[in-house]
Amino acid sequence: MSRRRSGIDVSEHPEPRKRLDLEPDTVERDLIKLVLTVVELLRQLMERQALRRVDEGDLSEEQEERIGLTLMLLDDRMTELRDRYGLRPEDLNLDLGPLGPLLPRE
Repeated sequence: MSRRRSGIDVSEHPEPRKRLDLEPDTVERDLIKLVLTVVELLRQLMERQALRRVDEGDLSEEQEERIGLTLMLLDDRMTELRDRYGLRPEDLNLDLGPLGPLLPRE
C-alpha cells in the first residue's frame, strides 16, 4: 500500500535511513576529536600565515616573538589535550576520500 504526498508516491516501507551509531562511552572522546581537529587545522593555517608574514618582513621583532610564543603555547596545549583523551596527532587527520587527508602530513 502506498500514500501520495504532494504528488509523490510514498510507500509504507521507505528505505531505512542511515543512522549514526553513537556509543555513550565514546561520544565525549569523538566530540573532543572533532573539536581538536578543527583547532589543529586553524593552528596550522595561522602558522603558515605567520611564516609568510615573517618571510615578507611584515612583522616587527616583537610581533614575531609574540606570534611564535602563542603558537608554541597552542601546540603544547593541543598535545596535553590529545594525551588526556588518548589521541595521536594522526587521529585528528580526517580522510576526505578522493580529496585526501584534511591536514597535510608533516
